[in-house]
Amino acid sequence: MSFAATKYDACIAGIYEHPLRVAPDHTVAQLHAEVARGALLDAGLTLDDVDAYFCAGDAPGMGPVSMADYLGLKKLRYLDSTDSGGASYLTHVNHAARAIATGQCRVALITLAGRPKSEGSSGTQVRSQWASAPDFAFEKPYSPAPLNTYAMCAMRHMYEFGTTSEQLAWIKVAASHHAQYNPHAVLREVLTVEDVLNSPMIADPLHRADCCVVSDSGGAIIVVHPDIAKTLKKPVVTMMGAGETTKGQMGGKVDLTYSGLAWAAPLAFKEAKLTPEQIRYASIYDSFTITVLIQLEDLGFCKKGEGGKFVEDGQLISGRGKLAFNTDGGGLCNNHPANRGGMTKVIEAVRQLRGEAHPAVQVPNLEFALASGIGGALGTRHGAATLIMGRLQ
Repeated sequence: MSFAATKYDACIAGIYEHPLRVAPDHTVAQLHAEVARGALLDAGLTLDDVDAYFCAGDAPGMGPVSMADYLGLKKLRYLDSTDSGGASYLTHVNHAARAIATGQCRVALITLAGRPKSEGSSGTQVRSQWASAPDFAFEKPYSPAPLNTYAMCAMRHMYEFGTTSEQLAWIKVAASHHAQYNPHAVLREVLTVEDVLNSPMIADPLHRADCCVVSDSGGAIIVVHPDIAKTLKKPVVTMMGAGETTKGQMGGKVDLTYSGLAWAAPLAFKEAKLTPEQIRYASIYDSFTITVLIQLEDLGFCKKGEGGKFVEDGQLISGRGKLAFNTDGGGLCNNHPANRGGMTKVIEAVRQLRGEAHPAVQVPNLEFALASGIGGALGTRHGAATLIMGRLQ
């Protein structure tokens, strides 16, 4: 089925995911440069074609100012350094599409890169580098870190809705089934529910296998005006809808069982004129298994509290379940570059729409794909973004 272009018509013309998962001999800037080159080659464009640049808090120095100079980008007309953690790169695609629609640019480059593996960063650490944040003095005595705050959300979801560790484990099992076909994935071993439950408990109720990998890597995306996309050799992937927001402490009215996607996703579906029932592939941000389950509910794939039933028995495995998810292995098994997984979510969704995913996990005749991102922590405050994309037939 063909569909009309969106009101802010823009297309994703190039993607690239760095193959390295440990990069001790690279600088962060070098990784940014290599993924930029890869995405431009994928699109069939050059640095001279780029007139807009997007990066987030992972970029070194003065962000886009330093990186534009390092990359050799000249005469840029548009810069964006919006930082919403792992959701940043979905937000950048949205912003780039709207900038293109209003004539502010025609070719936008978005990059991400980081070295948390080489630098010894993990989700168990209290982020003392955020000491200037307004919440820091009030929360630091309780030692919040990504891992324990997500565990808190999992425990609350279990209390409210009866969700089980076995159900969460099915999410990791599905990711592992997909990762076995990805030669670059950090974890390629196919797991069972028992394997997940038998892995060490890290922060009750989350086991080690409920957690994402820590990896050096990066990725890049090229967003272009549709007139340019039509001249390129790749299948045309167009933006159809987007939504973004933040969720915090809500003035003390805290509910740990939902994310900001509960507000952002309806905006994306409304703009795309689609419903969750029409989505057969979704790239879901997967810092932890509970992150996936809560998002699936907030995205409308099932009702709140029914995520556990939705994911069990392999329902997220491509070719087997009702919704294929993260067919590259996702952050749970493949790659979580710079501890910011939103970039790879967009990249795999584009691969699926182009028909470039591994044949064993490719969703046949795919028309629409969704990508979601969470940046920050579900248990404290986070950014949230949703993109809906389609392929012109």
